[in-house]
Amino acid sequence: MRVAAIVLAAGASSRFGSNKLLAALGDRPVLQHVLDAVAAADVDPTIVVVGGDRAAIEAGIAWRSERRVVNDRPQDGLSSSLRVGLDAVAEDPAIEAVVIVLGDQPALRAAVIDAVVHAAGRQPVPFVRARYAVDGAPNPVLVRREGWARAAGLSGDRGLGPLLAAHPELVLAVEVDGANPDVDTPADLAALAAPGDGAQR
Repeated sequence: MRVAAIVLAAGASSRFGSNKLLAALGDRPVLQHVLDAVAAADVDPTIVVVGGDRAAIEAGIAWRSERRVVNDRPQDGLSSSLRVGLDAVAEDPAIEAVVIVLGDQPALRAAVIDAVVHAAGRQPVPFVRARYAVDGAPNPVLVRREGWARAAGLSGDRGLGPLLAAHPELVLAVEVDGANPDVDTPADLAALAAPGDGAQR
């Protein structure tokens, strides 16, 4: 099964006070941690959805082969970035599924992405999500092509969570260790940077 990744990186960072995706966590920006994990996982290609701060993101990240696409209306919320990413992936009919990744979750591990992908290969449900032991976080989420229309129909600043909650019969949860917190505030970043945290791979 050929699986692509969509990294959602067009948020406004309103609670952080500056561009949180470029904030330093150890020796790399927050978004770089995420992209490094995706690059080490069994997914290809990778689509990164950026917003109005595209120039800063372009300059601040060590890019590989990731394709960047622009959400011209990031103010419409996370769902709008998801639609932009799905439209970009849909151009390749060989891609059977996508893994949705949030750009502000630098504790993401390649092993978790692979666990979700491999579980999808064993059980053909439309949605496969991680479920972290510590915080129950649901990301990343794999969406098979048959589920793309449902995902594209979302609105507002919510991701796939409400859709998955409404249709548990369509979802496989993969139990994984650890936690996968968002970085929404400087305090969140400081907590991840604390000694012993697993975000700095």
